[in-house]
Amino acid sequence: MNSFFGPSRPGPKPWPNRKKQTNKSAICLCSVSLLAILFLSVFFITYSEIPKSIFSISAFSGSVEFPQCRSETLTRTLLGQRFLLYAPHSGFSNQLSEFKNAVLMSIILNRTLVVPPVLDHHAVALGSCPKFRVLSPSEVRASVWNHSVELLRSGRYVSMGDVVDISSLVSSSAVRVIDFRYFASLLCGVDLETLCSGELAEQSQAYDSLRQCGYLLSGVRGNVDKCLYAVDEDCRTTVWTYRKGGSDGRLDSYQADEKLKKKKKISYVRRRRDVYKALGGGSEAESVAILAFGSLFTAPYKGSELYIDIHKSSSVPEVKSLIEKVEFLPFVREIMSAGKRFATGTIKEPFLCAQLRLLDGQFKNHQEGTFMGLNQKLESLSLKNPGPVHVFVMTDLPESNWTGTYLGDLSRNSTKVKLHFLREQDEVVVRTEKELASAAHGQKFGSIPMSLDSIKKMQKHCSPQKVSNVQLYVEEAVCSCASLGFVGTAGSTIADSVEMMRKFNACSS
Repeated sequence: MNSFFGPSRPGPKPWPNRKKQTNKSAICLCSVSLLAILFLSVFFITYSEIPKSIFSISAFSGSVEFPQCRSETLTRTLLGQRFLLYAPHSGFSNQLSEFKNAVLMSIILNRTLVVPPVLDHHAVALGSCPKFRVLSPSEVRASVWNHSVELLRSGRYVSMGDVVDISSLVSSSAVRVIDFRYFASLLCGVDLETLCSGELAEQSQAYDSLRQCGYLLSGVRGNVDKCLYAVDEDCRTTVWTYRKGGSDGRLDSYQADEKLKKKKKISYVRRRRDVYKALGGGSEAESVAILAFGSLFTAPYKGSELYIDIHKSSSVPEVKSLIEKVEFLPFVREIMSAGKRFATGTIKEPFLCAQLRLLDGQFKNHQEGTFMGLNQKLESLSLKNPGPVHVFVMTDLPESNWTGTYLGDLSRNSTKVKLHFLREQDEVVVRTEKELASAAHGQKFGSIPMSLDSIKKMQKHCSPQKVSNVQLYVEEAVCSCASLGFVGTAGSTIADSVEMMRKFNACSS
């Protein structure tokens, strides 16, 4: 790739092939050893992928009673409300996308949304919908429950409501919400102080109650009377729609091809289903207290959607109104203020934002194409702007690994470009982390009234000791303020998030 700094250096030469050994006994011994290693690897990988709570309680056999589901318990603890639970996964941008879909579903189905925590990056991975290779909804729910409990035990629990500003949704009564911690405390009968204290001993009654709750909500045992309806339809079989006349039950346009059907032994098809007809008024699920989805992630794919096809372009005014409510959910003010502060106080000049995802998954093999887009933008700006072009870089490639890359070339040419970036230890990041932990926005919203004692316990014991991902949040806020434009990585949900912030003028609002 030729840049406006001149031709890029050639890449490293491939390693030469080694001569194969020809000794038959050595080959035989090597083959046996490899088979043994492969067997052990498969066993341990499979073991590690089994959610611990499901694995540890698989000894339960026969009928399992859930005291949380007794009718008098549900009425007393949950005040007769109906809830919507789902299982977020992958990175933060995916989780935010799922949260928006969950808000949409809760409004359509008239349910109180259980606001989840922000999970560690890829602590829970779904798999691939296009390849029809995903965890089942019950497996995803179990994994999310386990990780949520681990976040509580380690003092790293941060609610999605701590990071994303949902005040406009709640204040307008567009959606009813309850914090996951309070929901778990009520349903499982675990005191908030115990739940958030990090002192959940594995042999304690509280831990056992949480384990049983996780077992219930995972849906491993299926639906439970009027207590739980576990949605087992996922992206392999279903595309959820809403009020698309005549499409309910029809085959979706995207199906597994014959080669994939044979390889994966797929006998099912993908159908389009109206979510309200299936799970709303008049359905079996309508009167059940807890409706539990698995993943709610979707994305356009080959003329259709992976899982949810409810669009603003709908001709139904009600659907348009719903989409507008959830299309953009901004970061809380602490994050946006930090981004603006860095842009005006540190960069101080008009700047371009470059979001370069280079290491994860599919992006690792497309580094040159990603750099090419940035190079073209810089060439254009250099013709219009005298002096160096200021560029704010957000990337997953550590600065220590820039040598030999296009980023390394840029960093050495300060006469033509001036790079800016954030580090985890920078004052603006550290300060924002403390402010988010102190503000605890997620504790302020809830449709089930909390007693004064519960409020005090939540405030005293449930604030996080550490807030993860803060650097990412502030970087996105900075990029929303880039007056010279934005260059994002194709296919990255982070780039989609920044584009949405810029579309809604998040920096100036």
